[in-house]
Amino acid sequence: MSALFSCNDLPAHEQFDAWRETVSNAFVPLDAKFHTAGPFHGELLTEAVGSLQVSEVSGGAVEVCRTPDAIRRSDPGYLKLGMQIRGYCVLTQDDREAALTPGDFSIYDTRRPYQVCFERDFAQLVVMFPHELIHLRPDALDEMTARRVSGRRGIGGLVSKFLVGMAEQLRGVEELTANQHLSNGVLNLLAAALSEQLGCESNVPPETHRAALILQIKAFVDARLYDPELSSHLIARAHNISPRYLQKMFEGEGTTVTEWIRRRRLENCRRDLVDPRLSTTPIATIAAQWGLLDSSYFSKLFKTTYGMSPREFRSQAERPVIDAAGTPAQNYSDAD
Repeated sequence: MSALFSCNDLPAHEQFDAWRETVSNAFVPLDAKFHTAGPFHGELLTEAVGSLQVSEVSGGAVEVCRTPDAIRRSDPGYLKLGMQIRGYCVLTQDDREAALTPGDFSIYDTRRPYQVCFERDFAQLVVMFPHELIHLRPDALDEMTARRVSGRRGIGGLVSKFLVGMAEQLRGVEELTANQHLSNGVLNLLAAALSEQLGCESNVPPETHRAALILQIKAFVDARLYDPELSSHLIARAHNISPRYLQKMFEGEGTTVTEWIRRRRLENCRRDLVDPRLSTTPIATIAAQWGLLDSSYFSKLFKTTYGMSPREFRSQAERPVIDAAGTPAQNYSDAD
């Protein structure tokens, strides 16, 4: 369950001190300075996701420091990934600086001093985890702190997309808690992105490359579900691998390429069928938009998977559900 702290409703003279103490307790001991006079508006939303602590922190123009004194007080040996959501910041560690704009990210090590400066109102996603969980040599890891990774290209763009999704889920109804698969996926992608940044992919174990590649392939598939011609051969060619190796990777996930594509298309159709904004869109049109052009085949496939036809599913979602007290309860549309 996500935990939310907000200092916005406190008296103005208490806001910054409350925010500073909460952030320090949530992460590691930190010092912070507020650069402007007046009230300080800030929030912290945090949740455990497998082995990760995922947090969204927001505030005003502030400078946050991890000092030698703070390290002596508590040194749990964590790495932190900071991805800018709103605003601009400069991260400094190990004589390097990383200037981050929305979508960019960098890592830093709580075992050594660092400084993060926000010049104006900001929001940042922070992912914290034990340093031994990332599959990189210690000397390679030391070279990767305070280096900006662009969220707009390469594997870094894929990492950024995953992190944006996690930030959205933090504030949504779907819990991330105890999702070790998601945790491992993020760490594998991060290791690959950092190595790509330094041009030292050889520092990454083969299993990390493989995990990063399959997540990259799944993102490729999700972006092309609308294409009825999407196939194993097309996917393999786009990623410079053989169709046989592609199938082998998905077999390791307990599925096949065809099954994965079919499942993702059905999940998107199911979501659209209960979307009130699409209530007048014909079912066949929804299916076709996700690459399922044969409406009869889609209907049979949907019923086999969900136990009712698409039309029945949509009708059930549109009907209010009455609870024992006679009041409308949450229906499919609300819960999906």
